[in-house]
Amino acid sequence: MPKTYLVAQVRIHNPEGYEAYRSRTREIIERFGGRFLVRDGTLRPLEGQPGFERLVIIEFPNQASADNFYRSPEYQELIPHRTSNSESMLLFAEGVD
Repeated sequence: MPKTYLVAQVRIHNPEGYEAYRSRTREIIERFGGRFLVRDGTLRPLEGQPGFERLVIIEFPNQASADNFYRSPEYQELIPHRTSNSESMLLFAEGVD
């Protein structure tokens, strides 16, 4: 069964407000078997310019774990802190088995 990756592109408008989201996500992600692969790293564009300033990649053991994380009441409670303080795009990508 392939791993699933949550990929997020984020442009933060209000860093102080966004901190209420950022500071609480790790604990929830780890509870569902996830782990950060990329978070707060320096972006070095090679071709073109990204339309965001922050890239996050989180690895989950499978799609069910990723879905359970995203749908969990704990994470759903945090989403407004992200959406009201940033512009973002999130997606799930299936890994190679």
